[in-house]
Amino acid sequence: MVREIIIWPDPVLKKKAAPVKKVDAEVRALVDDMFETMYAADGVGLAAPQIGVLQCVVVLDTTPRQPDSKPVAMINPVILSTEGTTIYSEGCLSIPGEAEEVERAAVVTVGYLDASGKEQTLRAEGLLAIAIQHETDHLQGKMFVDHISALKREMIRKRMKRLKAEREADRQGSAQP
Repeated sequence: MVREIIIWPDPVLKKKAAPVKKVDAEVRALVDDMFETMYAADGVGLAAPQIGVLQCVVVLDTTPRQPDSKPVAMINPVILSTEGTTIYSEGCLSIPGEAEEVERAAVVTVGYLDASGKEQTLRAEGLLAIAIQHETDHLQGKMFVDHISALKREMIRKRMKRLKAEREADRQGSAQP
């Protein structure tokens, strides 16, 4: 099921997600919904807080730009190590139509549970490394705009508030008979 993606600034996006205690059918259903939602929005990553679920779950799929990668669900991901730095123009499904350059680690090693509950470790570089850092930031209540200047962040905040108001007006208009 495709879920609604929360638009920043929304207080839920500033909250820390709780670790998943047990990988069960409910968590696997959440993972399925998250993949469906991410694909419907044409994204490469999605964190559970972006759909209003404060659990440490992310889904990623960078295969369109990294053919050697594969879709991955990460439950309770923890970045174990980083190497080097790179600058990448990041966007976010919760901040549609915006992108800014952010400095990140060039290579990351992440530990996580897969959708079967098995422990996994993945070493990633390129877009997948960026996406892992971006999505794990969401689990800590951080957004990519927290890595840019206050002036740019405020300009984006104003555009997102306007977008949210437009969407709300559209909902109200379509709800009337």
